[in-house]
Amino acid sequence: MAIRYLEQLLASFIGTAAFGVLFQVPRQTLVQCGLAGMAGWLLNYALMRLSVDLAIATWASAFLVALLAHGMAIRFKVPVTVFIVSGIIPLVPGGMAYDAMRKAVQNDYEAAVQLAAKAFMLSGAIAVGLVFSEVVQQIARSARARQNG
Repeated sequence: MAIRYLEQLLASFIGTAAFGVLFQVPRQTLVQCGLAGMAGWLLNYALMRLSVDLAIATWASAFLVALLAHGMAIRFKVPVTVFIVSGIIPLVPGGMAYDAMRKAVQNDYEAAVQLAAKAFMLSGAIAVGLVFSEVVQQIARSARARQNG
């Protein structure tokens, strides 16, 4: 089982860092981008193994990626989108969306609608996780400002 987790970690790190290269992130942030994606995917994978609903696992993973991204953006003085866009790549249900379109082309509309709805739900979970993280960050910032002010 540990080997399976190691494979998942390695694949998600490489995939995220490789997307960072395509996205032309600053070279000095490639490792951090890979770590953000790896952490998000590890949480997603672990929650799925614990039979947590995929949408909830995806939401939690996107939330974690966004929290890490905010911290790394401050630490490395780069825009937060550098880490968020790269970090959520392992979570994006692109294969599922592709399968939905393939089923539609094959006239298997029932399966196509089910897959498309699931892909849409997972995409929404990513978006809500990112937004929720931003809300938490804003609340923390205003609490710190009140405390220091």
